[in-house]
Amino acid sequence: MLKAGVLGAGHLGKIHLRLLNQSDKYELVGFYDPNEANAQKVVEEFGYTYFKDIDELIDAVDMVDIVTPTLSHYECAKKAIAKGKHIFIEKPITNTIEEAEHIRELLAENGLRGQVGHVERFNPAFIAVKESVHNPMFIETHRLAEFNPRGTDVPVVLDLMIHDIDVILSVVNSKIKNVSASGVSVISDTPDIANARIEFENGCVANLTASRISLKNMRKTRFFQRDAYISVDFLEKKCEVVKMKDAPEHPGDFDMILQNAEGVKKQIYFDNPDITANNAILDELESFAHAINTDTAPVVTLLDGTEALRVAHMIIDQF
Repeated sequence: MLKAGVLGAGHLGKIHLRLLNQSDKYELVGFYDPNEANAQKVVEEFGYTYFKDIDELIDAVDMVDIVTPTLSHYECAKKAIAKGKHIFIEKPITNTIEEAEHIRELLAENGLRGQVGHVERFNPAFIAVKESVHNPMFIETHRLAEFNPRGTDVPVVLDLMIHDIDVILSVVNSKIKNVSASGVSVISDTPDIANARIEFENGCVANLTASRISLKNMRKTRFFQRDAYISVDFLEKKCEVVKMKDAPEHPGDFDMILQNAEGVKKQIYFDNPDITANNAILDELESFAHAINTDTAPVVTLLDGTEALRVAHMIIDQF
């Protein structure tokens, strides 16, 4: 079992602590949080071991799980790498692209593994359809959330939209040609609502909308490709795959047939895959343990996290 330590015991940090504690891939050694009052509450409620010194915790583990505010990701990662530790780092990977690139260099120089917490890659609905997504030509995403003061220190692009950016980059095998975007600040000092259009060199276009001041939560992505329409509901963990094939010569009474102006007939049918329920955060943490133990590339590499951050900043620069 890998010895794990968590940096940061906020909302998400406590979730990571609980899951690492129950995982059979890790031994949870303890956690560090600069807010001692908050740390003591966590100790009293859950009984985890609290380290008052960050270096002592890092020294005691094999893997450091960085779940601190984004502004501190870089310094925490550097400390861990300097002591020869593998790092799991929450999204966004860092505050700046330069910081992300430097962390990647340090990891490579020290022969260590790193994974970024883009948890939607492990969403069971996305896993169920990913193999069906082939050369999408139009992608539409909506990630809407009710207002929560947590996370408003960064633009909604880094808070919410970056999830969809990472998913899109994972299925579109092409370089970006152009990015256009707009954002509006309503409650925060940074944009709370944003829309972006990403055009790829292969002709694919992605239209992304994110809001953190909506009346209801929504996390939906739709992929349109030549032979299929694929819908993923990341929130409800549901998916739908609608495919098209040449119509049979003698269609049945209940077959859905479309005919274009040239007389070509196509049959529409549903090919919805089974969804296997999971805990996405636990799966991403345990997949990182597998990458460390087998010395293989993590599912979400630091390069993936860096590229998602790069595109996010391209969008923000348009505001």
